Amino acid sequence: MAPESSALAWHFTADVDEFLNRAHDFLHSRPDLCTVHLTVTAQLRLRGPRAYGDDPPFFGFLTRGDGGVAAALLHTPPYALNVTRLTADETEALAERLLALGHPVSGISAERATSEAFAAEWERRTGVSGKPRELQRLYRLAESTPPVPVPEGRARPAGASDRDLLIRWYERFVADAGLRAGRDAAEWADFRLSYGGVTLWETPDGTPVSMAGVTLAVAGQVRIAPVYTPPDLRGRGYAGAVTTEVGRAALAAGAAEVLLFADLANPTSNALYQRIGYRKVADWAVYDLGEGA
Repeated sequence: MAPESSALAWHFTADVDEFLNRAHDFLHSRPDLCTVHLTVTAQLRLRGPRAYGDDPPFFGFLTRGDGGVAAALLHTPPYALNVTRLTADETEALAERLLALGHPVSGISAERATSEAFAAEWERRTGVSGKPRELQRLYRLAESTPPVPVPEGRARPAGASDRDLLIRWYERFVADAGLRAGRDAAEWADFRLSYGGVTLWETPDGTPVSMAGVTLAVAGQVRIAPVYTPPDLRGRGYAGAVTTEVGRAALAAGAAEVLLFADLANPTSNALYQRIGYRKVADWAVYDLGEGA
């Protein structure tokens, strides 16, 4: 490929405000496909640059000749690099620039075609073979449909008295999903409690049996995450019930879009989300890339 031209250039910054000022219109043009960038930067603005880990965040945006932004990336180690949809030329240019900067890249998360192309380009340039870690599907709530039958009990917002439970369940969710936890579970619980970001389903006797979290609303969209039910309580409809209630509440509060990711290796959760009204937006892939440059 020819060297990156001045008409199409990647720019990088560690300043979240600079990134959002430049990439605002691009990110807001497709809030669904930019949901991770939007929700993560909203948290960084509120909680500071160490919200996701000890290493500082890293941002990038790709400009065209007219100065408009054509793509964006964010990296909050130890999580994977998150990139919006790229063309082949943009992918090659990004890999070249990251290597020239010596920026370590241990993984890539993006729409599937972009992730696959970046992993292949990274291997071509570094010899590091990318390994697919997770295939996900991004869903949008199209028509809220309660599970049938609806389990006994009710949904309620988690409160301060639930803090220890949220910490335990978040730790178990991270472990079960094989995720890389970049922050303390207590910090996660405290932040979610600060804005009512977790809903519990409880049985008629008041015992919590499932939880569903929701991100801050930004650009008219929220994303449901995480959804967790202890293993011995699964298969009883609790996850579907609490997820339905969280989606309804988000729409009632003014969200234009309610989104969620599901692991494609879990057919049960994918079938559940479709039954309660979620429809496919796009497929995502996460690749491990070693330690990068």
